[in-house]
Amino acid sequence: MQVNSIAVFCGSNDGNNPLYQRHAHQLGRLLGASNITMIYGGGNKGLMGVVANGVLAEGGTVIGIIPQLLTSWERQHNGITELIVVEDMHVRKRMLYEKSDAVIILPGGFGTMDELFEVLTWNQLSIHNKPVFILNSGGFYDALLQHLHIMQQEGFLYINPENAVTVINTPDELFVRV
Repeated sequence: MQVNSIAVFCGSNDGNNPLYQRHAHQLGRLLGASNITMIYGGGNKGLMGVVANGVLAEGGTVIGIIPQLLTSWERQHNGITELIVVEDMHVRKRMLYEKSDAVIILPGGFGTMDELFEVLTWNQLSIHNKPVFILNSGGFYDALLQHLHIMQQEGFLYINPENAVTVINTPDELFVRV
């Protein structure tokens, strides 16, 4: 599958481990250098801003989709290629999925988990079939990956998590897979 654009889901905070920022920046630079458009939530803070700035540093394209609510908090990144302001989070997520060929998950919080599980659910329901990658920086997602296997062993999943998600440990591994 040709990947021309990738949805990046990650934290609007930096996290406590400096590796998260290093990986976010490295991923952004690799995306920009590979001419893969970054589609993301449009934020200027945390790992979201770090990835976007990495793409821009390489002359790449960054499209942000942000709900009106967050612009009132001045969380939008005004230096990206295109910023689309939408009505709410549901419209935002739908547009993120529609505009991307694949999805990559970096460390993050509740919002990142929401986006991960929604895209996995949509894949399971054949709403779309986009490759999903998890960048497991410093083992951040080890417990979650273990829990996905428990969910499957206990009979709650219709698909094998190993077929639903490709786990990578460094940003450059993504470019071996796409």
